[in-house]
Parts: sequence; structure tokens; C-alpha cells
Amino acid sequence: MTKRESERVKAVNKFLTIEIGKQKELHRIATLTAEVCGTQAAFISFIDNTTQYIKFKFGSDLETIVREDAFCNYTIAGDGIMMVPDALQDDRFANTPLVAHNPNIRFYAGIPLTTRDGHNLGSLCVMDRAPKQLNGSQTHILELLAKQIVDILELEYSRNVLKEQFARKKAHGASFQDVFENSNASHLLIGKDLKIVAFNNEFADFVKVIYQKNVTPDARPADCFDGAFLSEFIDTCNKALNGTLVQIEKQIKYLDKTPWCRLVFTPVRNNKSEVTAVFFSGEDITNSVELRQKLFKQNRSLEGIAGIQSNELKRLAASITGFMNIFKTENYAATKDELLVMQKTADELDAKIRQIINYTY
Repeated sequence: MTKRESERVKAVNKFLTIEIGKQKELHRIATLTAEVCGTQAAFISFIDNTTQYIKFKFGSDLETIVREDAFCNYTIAGDGIMMVPDALQDDRFANTPLVAHNPNIRFYAGIPLTTRDGHNLGSLCVMDRAPKQLNGSQTHILELLAKQIVDILELEYSRNVLKEQFARKKAHGASFQDVFENSNASHLLIGKDLKIVAFNNEFADFVKVIYQKNVTPDARPADCFDGAFLSEFIDTCNKALNGTLVQIEKQIKYLDKTPWCRLVFTPVRNNKSEVTAVFFSGEDITNSVELRQKLFKQNRSLEGIAGIQSNELKRLAASITGFMNIFKTENYAATKDELLVMQKTADELDAKIRQIINYTY
């Protein structure tokens, strides 16, 4: 095993062992991926040195796959989307168990889940029992969803580490400032008296740029923020101190941009389940929000097209029904011209149905 592969496997094991609080969100992403790509199954998986672990999925009961038999083994060797239109025509996969036997995979497309430090943990992939191709819009959405998955996983890892370090701090009085700095999100630990216990450089830089203030230990929210955000921050901290986990998504003006941010206020409890502090984190989720907006517009567009096509289909069906009623009154006798007109209508109906199917997939 190369040094690079050893580091990659170490990173995979790190994510395999953490407690992931956003499992429902990741399962929803798997479902959304299958729907967008029009496939029977979708996986979010990790791959160590021997095994592919399918952690979040839609449309399959598979839990693990031997790495040497996995399509995703090839995906993580690259840095972009790998597509196999028909596995029976691909020498790499034609005789593998997943293709030759149940689940009889014919189509595969996957993209690596790449961390910020360049390790391919596994993949987001879709599969089907029939040959397929993805179009440009579908591959673009696949790329955006993969980035969203990595953002969620890295934030979850940061939260797990911070909670562990906070527990150690309580037990041993050790500092955990270095852990704060291992995250690209803004983090803040604030006590029951609303005094700052610890913060990372991302948070300090944010406050400096937006409010032209310097954050110091034992500072209070009023020393960091002002205006409407100060009041909102204090109110939300108090909700968290009362035991409520609060998540907010909003746009915040930062330099010359207005990114979407997710602000999370997490109650921190001691071994008696008493809330002793609030862990605040803020992360940029602009890519995630833009993806949701794009999917929403796409769905609205599909609904509009469906309405138009529905009227067209009703018109053509009504024409055929009308012809059949005429033929029925004439004891099913018809002229050549009448049959040709009916054939033309049936061909037009068939073309419309094919157009809808091709647009959907």
C-alpha cells in the first residue's frame, strides 16, 4: 500500500467511526440522486483497503461489497464522474458478481467524495438494471450533491471532535483551541453566562470583517455583534441553553458577496444531561441552497411542461375517440382517408409520449 493510499484509508476510517447526526439528510440525498438520474438505486459509500461500505442508500439492500468487485473502486481512482453505460459491454465489469448475478447491474455512474485535503473517501453513485446515459444537467447535479455530502460529513466530523475535546477539557482541564482550528467553519463555545469560552480563527476573522471588532476570551455577544443579529444571536443562545437545538439558514453579507449560511446552536450537556454551554457553528451552504433552487425551478418547469403536454395528449386522445365513435355508428366501416387521418393522429400521440419520456430521463 502506497503512503497516499494509507493516508486515504486512514481518512476513511475516521469518517466510518464518527456519529453522524444528519443521517436522514444523507438518505434524502441518496433518494434525490436516484430521482434526478432516473435510476433504480443510489448509494453514498466509503471504501477502505478491502471493502466498500454502503452507508446511505436508496433502492437496494446491499450493505457491503468486496472492493475488487466494486464499480466505485475505479471511481475513487479518478477525480471526476465515471460512467458505464452498459456493464455487459465493459470488460472490467462484465463477469463480476454484481453484473453476472443479482442485482444484475447494467448501468453505473459515480463521482468521488473528495475531502478538502484531497482524499477520495468513497463515492456517490447511481445504478440501474438497464443500459442508460446521463445528460449534462444530471451529471452537474451529481457533482453538486457530492460536494454537499462532503460538506455535511466534514462538519459532522468537526462537531464530533469538538464534543470529545470539550469532554476532555471538562475532565482534564486541557485546551482544545487547536481542534477549533482544524475546521473551515466558524466555531464558538459560549457558557451559560453568555461569556465566550473558546473560538477559532474563522470566527474571529468573520467578526473582524463584518463588525470591525476583535474577539477575546470572556467577551460577550455584544462585544462581537451589533444590530438585529446581536438580538437574534442572544435569543437563540438562550433557546439552546434551555435544551433546544436550533438551526437557521440565512444570507449574510460578507465582503462583496452575500453567501447563504447555516447557523447551528447546539446545547452541550454534562454527564448529568445538564446544559452547560452552547456550541455555535456557522458554515457556507451557498452551493447547497443554489442546488435546491435549481431543482425547484427544474420541477416547476417539468410541471409546466406536463400541463401543456397533458392538454396535447387529451386533444389527440379525444380525436381518436371521436373517430372510433364514428366508425361504431357506421358499423366499423371506414374510408381510406379516415383511416389515414386516424393513423396520423396515433403517430402524433406516440411522438408526444416519446418526447415526454426522453425529457424526463
